[in-house]
Amino acid sequence: MPTPTDHAGYDAEALYRTLLEQVRAGIAGVPDAAIVGIHSGGAWLAERLAADLGLQSRLGFIDVSFYRDDYAKKGLHPDVKPTRIDFNVDGATVLLVDDVLYTGRTVRAAINVLFDFGRPQRVMLAALADRGGRELPVAADFVGSSATLQPGQSLALSRTSAGQLSLTIEDDNA
Repeated sequence: MPTPTDHAGYDAEALYRTLLEQVRAGIAGVPDAAIVGIHSGGAWLAERLAADLGLQSRLGFIDVSFYRDDYAKKGLHPDVKPTRIDFNVDGATVLLVDDVLYTGRTVRAAINVLFDFGRPQRVMLAALADRGGRELPVAADFVGSSATLQPGQSLALSRTSAGQLSLTIEDDNA
């Protein structure tokens, strides 16, 4: 993985291929496997993983806006997406997908949403990048790569209209 100052060095497509191979090996032979992406970047990754793994009929999406522990402080994000899980979660092995794993708070919120739909047998976590800085005891089962950023920086995943992914370092204005 490049140094944090190497803004052009994050090859999201290469990281995705690494993640795909880990997930493919990790869920091989798992009955009732399903993929749920966290909007927005995790949803993009989940769509690609589902297509590459033949799990399109077991694909769902979660928006954690109403489940955030900072909802009262920050309010509603203006770009709320619908949560959609059209398969039975009970007893399933669910691969929860996020783009960048950081504090663990988004994952915690996503698990709360997921359990509103049923009780999975197992929840696994996949992330394109893990930037450390955990505030909750959350770890990814599958990760494309780890990154160390400078204070005030964040990783941002974007997607072109053709579906090409890119990962960049941005100044965190929050």
